[in-house]
Amino acid sequence: MGLEIMTDEAAAAPSPAAAAARVEIYPLCRYYFGARDVAAGGAGAGLETAADRALRLKANFAAHGLRTSVHGVLLVELFDHPHVLLLQVRNSSFLLPGGRLRPGEQDVQGLKRKLSTKLSVAGHQDDKDGDGDDEWQIGECIGMWWRSEFDAAPFPYLLPNARAPKECIKLFLIKLPVSRQFVVPRNMKLLAVPLSQIHDNAQVYGSIIAGIPNLLSKFSLNIISD
Repeated sequence: MGLEIMTDEAAAAPSPAAAAARVEIYPLCRYYFGARDVAAGGAGAGLETAADRALRLKANFAAHGLRTSVHGVLLVELFDHPHVLLLQVRNSSFLLPGGRLRPGEQDVQGLKRKLSTKLSVAGHQDDKDGDGDDEWQIGECIGMWWRSEFDAAPFPYLLPNARAPKECIKLFLIKLPVSRQFVVPRNMKLLAVPLSQIHDNAQVYGSIIAGIPNLLSKFSLNIISD
């Protein structure tokens, strides 16, 4: 059978889905950034070697199976250009705010908990359910990656020979309000990095972060100026 060719009018008319794919971005100056002490035993409080991490991941996999991690993509405007908020650890590696789900925990619930842990004033939501979780508006999942082995690079699809993938990594778009405050542990920095800088720059930011501009290409980014 042949392909049906749309008329010019039909091709030009935006679909409801395309009209809905709109993301509003507010200026960086509308947000407050602060720091707080690292809670005793909190995430990132100690220095973990690669060997220690591998042993921990293997033990968790043996106990709970596939590891699922959820991360948030938070966008702000600076110099009329969209920037993504990244956590920098020890002036070296860059991370998206988020982390591992607990066994049986839902994606949205776990991401709200992790965002509160990393970016909120109290910073103790990781250990108990708090009202701070409700302040996060979680949008759609914009990408998924799979790690076939604990030390393997993540792929945006499940490799055919990966019989027992070790980790699934999900990215969600976060809808930021007009203004709010971000307070991060002192052993981390929260940086606004332009999309043009991270695009195709896996050497510095890793393949997942470097792929964010491509994932955002389906959205209409509406920058709200002061």
